[in-house]
Amino acid sequence: MILLPAIDIIDGKAVRLLQGDFRQRTDYDSDPLEAARRWVDAGARALHVVDLDGARTGVPANVAHIARIASTLGVPVQVGGGLRSLESIDAVSAAGAARVILGTAAFRDPEFLDAAVAAYGEQVVVSVDARDGRVAAAGWTEQTDLTVEQALIDLQAHGVRRFVFSNIDRDGMLNGPDLDGARAFAGGVEESFVYSGGIGELADLAALVALGEPKLSGVIVGKAIYEQRFGVGEAQAVLDGAG
Repeated sequence: MILLPAIDIIDGKAVRLLQGDFRQRTDYDSDPLEAARRWVDAGARALHVVDLDGARTGVPANVAHIARIASTLGVPVQVGGGLRSLESIDAVSAAGAARVILGTAAFRDPEFLDAAVAAYGEQVVVSVDARDGRVAAAGWTEQTDLTVEQALIDLQAHGVRRFVFSNIDRDGMLNGPDLDGARAFAGGVEESFVYSGGIGELADLAALVALGEPKLSGVIVGKAIYEQRFGVGEAQAVLDGAG
């Protein structure tokens, strides 16, 4: 299982939001490359980058920053935020993204999803962002009636094999992961997923490891490492089973 430090970008800065609320924003680095470099220097093997400007507007706005991160640091970068057309996917892929994360458009535009999977195969990851068991969209600003379970059924029928599962209610709260949600999600996934939301201490990572879910391939962590609750290296050691 791999740790993926999160780098969320707004206005060219590395930030964190509380429960996905754009009004509750904390700025951490004026240059997202510096945040990325810090995590890689500390032992990160991959990075999770979200263009929050793109998530809100539907068009990627921080491709230049993504290119700087991907070309400078030598680790795989998965990128999401505003990827609602093949042209947008092409742009972040050309910038160096190893995987592209789809959100809103994956649920609302089946033809686009089919085209993305046909063009990029298992490089396509779909983020299933849940609040009260239902999928949120448009940068978490809109709540849908689609259940997580039905979303997985539909998406896998379109050939999606990799996912991110986020519990929005826990995002940025540092109050522990949604273990029941992660377990249920694993039960519906055919191949693999990454978990995100609520990680506040090393014991939270150990709890995810203890689930013993082979389909859980990684954990995204943001606020906890920005606020130095634990280090990237020791977190990865827990996920490796050495902590």
